[in-house]
Parts: sequence; C-alpha cells; structure tokens
Amino acid sequence: MKTDTGIFVSCRIKGKFRTNQISSTNPVAVGDRVTISVAENREEGVIQEIHDRKNYIVRKSVNLSKQIHILAANIDIAFLLITLNNPVTYPAFIDRFLATAKAFGIEVVLLFNKEDTYSMQEMDELRQFKAVYEDIGYHCVEISALNGTNVNQVKSLMTSKTCMLSGHSGVGKSTLVNTLAPQLNIKTKAISDQHQQGQHTTTHAELHELDFGARIIDTPGIRGFGMITFSSQELGDYFVEFFERKSQCKFNDCLHIDEPKCAIKLAVESGDIASSRYKSYTQILAGDDQHYRTDFWES
Repeated sequence: MKTDTGIFVSCRIKGKFRTNQISSTNPVAVGDRVTISVAENREEGVIQEIHDRKNYIVRKSVNLSKQIHILAANIDIAFLLITLNNPVTYPAFIDRFLATAKAFGIEVVLLFNKEDTYSMQEMDELRQFKAVYEDIGYHCVEISALNGTNVNQVKSLMTSKTCMLSGHSGVGKSTLVNTLAPQLNIKTKAISDQHQQGQHTTTHAELHELDFGARIIDTPGIRGFGMITFSSQELGDYFVEFFERKSQCKFNDCLHIDEPKCAIKLAVESGDIASSRYKSYTQILAGDDQHYRTDFWES
C-alpha cells in the first residue's frame, strides 16, 4: 500500500474482511483506497477499512464459479488491447468485457495492437473489425506498442487518470507499459509457437505510477471473460446499440429473441447492428459459457 505521503507499507487483512458492496475472492483490489493502522516499531500495516469505490470491474472466478474476482477498482478509463492474431482476440471476449464495463460505469478504449505485424489484407480485416465498435461509439486506436506507433495518442488519453490495461496474454500490455515508461522494464515473453497464445508475464494486478501523471493498473492476461449474471431484462441495456433502439420494439419487455416487431432483430437483418454483436448477446442471454470457456478460458 502507498500512503498519502508517498510511503509504501506492506499490509495484511485482519481476519475475515468483507465490503458492503460485493462478495468476492479478493475483498481488496488494486486501485482501492483504504485506511490502515501501523503499530509502533512495526513495518507491516493492517487494513482496517476499504473506502467506498466509485466503480470496479469484475469477472467470474475461474475455479470458484459462484464467486467473482475484482480485476480493479476506482478506474477512470479501461484500455482493452486487441490483436487480430498472435493471439486472436474474438468478438465474444470483447463484447463480454464491454458489457461488464458498461454495467459498472467504466469508460473503455479499444487498442488494436501489433499493426506493424499485419499484411495489407490483415489490416483491411482489422479495420472492418474495428469499424464495428467505432460505429457504436467506442474510441478505437490502432497502435504498435513495440514500435511506438500512435502510443502518444494513448498517453494523452491516460494523462492524469487511473487506467486499467486488460486483454489476452500476449496482446502486448507489458510491452505498452514499457513503451510508455521504459524505466519500469517490465518482463515480457514471446507467443507460444505451439498454441499461438500468450505466456503470462504479469501474474497479478499491479499499479504503476508514470511520470506524466497516469496511474496504470496492469492486469494478468485472461483468455476468457466470465460474466457475472445480469437479469434478462437488463442485459440489452449494456449493449449500447441495443439500448438506443429498444424503445422502438413493440413490447417494452422485449428480449430481442422471438418477439415480433423487434427493432433489434430488424437492425441486425438490415446490417445496422453487427451480427457478431447479436450473437454475443444471445450467447450471454442463454448462459452459453461452455463452448466459450472451452476455446478461450483460462485453465
């Protein structure tokens, strides 16, 4: 823990600790503001209170499916790093992350990384992919964390904010932090040749304070994003293009599945809503995590 005076204190939780907001596998998360006590002549502090969070973002715990894990708290902006390949970032992962962030009131910027590695055809594919999210209002930036392309744009967005970096293992989170702050010299690893997946370098969430005023929470790479359970009626509200059109549906409680005169289904048929987004929505609504976890879930 870092105190308001800039001193770092190793802290522990005294006994069982629960916040009044959420029950999770980690009651204290990176980004939390806490009250600690430090006994005289002791180097270790004890966390006495977790202050109310302005927001937080969570996903289901991998091993304990009924519990959730808080990725980070008190976030001004979340950056989701996306790669077309090496490793592949699938729409299902992106859409689950975006819906969860929307539910918890967190702004997201999508960073399409490794543009220096793509062929012209792959760049066309990437831009079509990116257009899906730009068209519904998300800020998207094409970058090369390794070469520094457009990293100044990212730096400008981060300045004076607490930011979270997330994405699959191997998408370049640690490389981006090293480009922004070379003095940190965070360890990186190459992509696995056998599975074309990233190898973990960040094993736990860490907060780095950068010299241009940003605070970056670098989270461990995740291969899947297990969503907490939303009610059927509220899920569509976290898909921004669905929310904008839902008043045009015939029924106020339309779930956009079998109902007649559904504005969402009509927009999918006309191409105004991307079919990939609608597929993600229906899979989440159906609780279809099994196939998704088999392909992309952290083991």
